[in-house]
Amino acid sequence: MNSFRVTSSAALVACAASLTLALAACGSDSEATSAQSSTSTPSVADVLTPSIAETATEERTCPTALPSSGAPEWTVSGSTGSAAVTGSTDSTAPLVEVDGPFTVAETQVHTLKAGDGPVVAPTANVSVCYMGVNGRDGSVFDNSYERGEPVDFPLTGVVPGFQKAISGQKVGSTVAVAMTSADGYPQGQPAAGIQPGDSLIFAIKILDAKG
Repeated sequence: MNSFRVTSSAALVACAASLTLALAACGSDSEATSAQSSTSTPSVADVLTPSIAETATEERTCPTALPSSGAPEWTVSGSTGSAAVTGSTDSTAPLVEVDGPFTVAETQVHTLKAGDGPVVAPTANVSVCYMGVNGRDGSVFDNSYERGEPVDFPLTGVVPGFQKAISGQKVGSTVAVAMTSADGYPQGQPAAGIQPGDSLIFAIKILDAKG
């Protein structure tokens, strides 16, 4: 089992670049699943670029310290491979370990630690810290923990797997999701290194939700 964490400056640059490609719903047409939005869904840049996505206040930051070793909070066996997730804490980033290639036939959501805030509505605007990992090779393709800043965006503008992970959770929760390619990027997202058919894993901390 290999541990995949972004620590180098080169990886930081790659993650920052992939921020504009990580979460917005894919604009496919004939291949889109019923859970996906239509081609009118906002583009990736529309959702996550600084002009739209609000940066955190000083009170809301993502911890950058690497987590200490220990038993994972969630281990999931896929159709192939497996993944183990340890959620973030107030002082440490999450850890996602992949024994790959990891794929899932159905999107799975697991609450690592339940928060005590209000329930997140499906159409809410949320503020989250997150790490995204590609199940095919264990690479981290986006990581707001590395940047130290959460991202604010509407749940209606992100891929279905991310919506499923956050909608219905309570603010303050840490959540993990292993999503199918259909709930992520069925046609891939080359600039983020995501190929068609790749299953993705996200470790998420829900900081706030409005609406």
